[in-house]
Amino acid sequence: MPGSVQRSAHRSGVIPAGLARFAADTFAAHTAIRAVRPSRWPELTYEQLGAVTDDVARGLLAIGVAPGDRVAILAETRPEWTVCDLAVGAVGAISVPVYPTNSPEECHWVLSDSESSVLICEDAGQVAKVEQLRAELPRLRHIVVLDGEASGAITLDALLERGSATTTDQVVDREARVRSGDLSTIIYTSGTTGPPKGCLICNGHWQATLDGLDSRLPIRAGESIFLYLPLAHAFARVVQLVALSRGATLHFFGGDIRSVAADLAEVRPDYLPSAPLLFEKVHTRVRSLLAQAPEADREAFDRAVTLGGRVRMARDRGEPVDPEIEAEFAHADERWLSMVRDVFGGRLKEALTGSAPIAPDILEFFHACGVPVNEGYGMTESAAVLTLNSPADRRFGTVGRPLPGVEIRISDDGEILARGANVFSGYHRAPAATTEILGDGWLHTGDLGEFDADGYLRVTGRKKDLIIPASGKNISPANIEGDLRGSRWISHAIVFGDRRPHLAALVTLDPDEIIPWARERGLPEDQAELAAHPDVRALIEEVVADVGARYSRPERVRAFAILPGDFSVETGELTPSLKLRRSIVAQRYQQLLDDLYETPRPA
Repeated sequence: MPGSVQRSAHRSGVIPAGLARFAADTFAAHTAIRAVRPSRWPELTYEQLGAVTDDVARGLLAIGVAPGDRVAILAETRPEWTVCDLAVGAVGAISVPVYPTNSPEECHWVLSDSESSVLICEDAGQVAKVEQLRAELPRLRHIVVLDGEASGAITLDALLERGSATTTDQVVDREARVRSGDLSTIIYTSGTTGPPKGCLICNGHWQATLDGLDSRLPIRAGESIFLYLPLAHAFARVVQLVALSRGATLHFFGGDIRSVAADLAEVRPDYLPSAPLLFEKVHTRVRSLLAQAPEADREAFDRAVTLGGRVRMARDRGEPVDPEIEAEFAHADERWLSMVRDVFGGRLKEALTGSAPIAPDILEFFHACGVPVNEGYGMTESAAVLTLNSPADRRFGTVGRPLPGVEIRISDDGEILARGANVFSGYHRAPAATTEILGDGWLHTGDLGEFDADGYLRVTGRKKDLIIPASGKNISPANIEGDLRGSRWISHAIVFGDRRPHLAALVTLDPDEIIPWARERGLPEDQAELAAHPDVRALIEEVVADVGARYSRPERVRAFAILPGDFSVETGELTPSLKLRRSIVAQRYQQLLDDLYETPRPA
């Protein structure tokens, strides 16, 4: 509804630059950090976290880090990342996260554009990315390596040794001078088009998001949060700040994204922030296993899910449940639904997801199984979060209501506009881009959306991704792509059709599902061969037809191609935060797309 506004109140909180000291004083004996992978600090209490943060901060002072200096961090999500980030803030410097998957050229862009003077690298391999370009980075004075040694770098041990010449009082003095309006970090957007832009996030922007989350995230001291998302991304950064400001335990994954499920079973966390892909994969796997189970078991599981949804929704609304139904639910929950909870460790109170759409039926499935996944919405430019569903205020198919302190308005052309104390200051050294996104005092998100009658926001697509085929109907491809991706056989789907007679899609196969399926039928087990096999095409054709039946005629995909391999960060079709680079895909497969329109299609 164009012109509508949803508002809520704002209140103040802790300035992130002083978070380590605040948390050490407040939660001293509580466990702050645990790690699955080997680490210099595999487990720290809050008191110990405060101490090692001071140690690293003293080292930064010793190598001449001044207030306002940029200190880049090029490493995987691990305890050292968090400690270094806190130390950078404590000395009044500005952290610049760099995705560990970045190429040498991408690292060079971030380091040069941010004018970083210090770079903290994970290991010699990451140092090597930068060392080959160091002559082109005149402002880069020091490289610190966390693991082992590397030519041209100071070891972490050497940094700590240099810090012994400074005092904690010097760190405290620096920390006391940091203000809410001072710059905290420059986070570079992962760039679906053009080079990444550096988002200027102040301490006060983080503070406003933390305040807004107070009423939405009931995380308490002593509870554990499993973290595998890249800390170069704003979502993981705000989770880190929430955990430390509440006295919760940040439990870091083992370092291998393929082993996240095993890590979850070991850690058994209370909270899990994740991209939608993890939940989609688990949902697909459960359905795949059920497809191989006896019919009686499939029917019993489906009844359990239906009953679980009914009972848990009633509980959410505070409604009484008939004792007989409660008894039936308790049996079904223990026998069937607990298996889904066990995938996440069995103790999960809440999961959080954002950054990409997720199908409502997947959210409803997990809620029925006792794994509530609350979807939210935000962007780096809003210090990660603008809206969020919560346990007491949840509506599937929406991204929730605005956080306290956030205003959201829908423009006349359907774009989501936002303003509040968490909205960033602008882009680093990019005044034209800053004016474009903030010129009228509102953050222009580039997303399309609408409010329902109760003030819940629904994101309907990206403004720049709108497709206008020859029929003239404006089509947002996001929901169509999400429904295609909901198939167990499809890993990624991307829809095209702008100024074309109809929609066409490029899809990639999910190897975890298609290869076992092929093996059972004696088909080739090579993914590229399967992409060209007529049996696989018939399988995907059925999926496309089923999805098309949910949409109007102009919104139906009427031609598709199966690609021989999947999209990835390494091949450039995905950003480091796993968003599709639509323009890259279109350019790379232009001839294939043209070919899809050469064959006449039925009207």
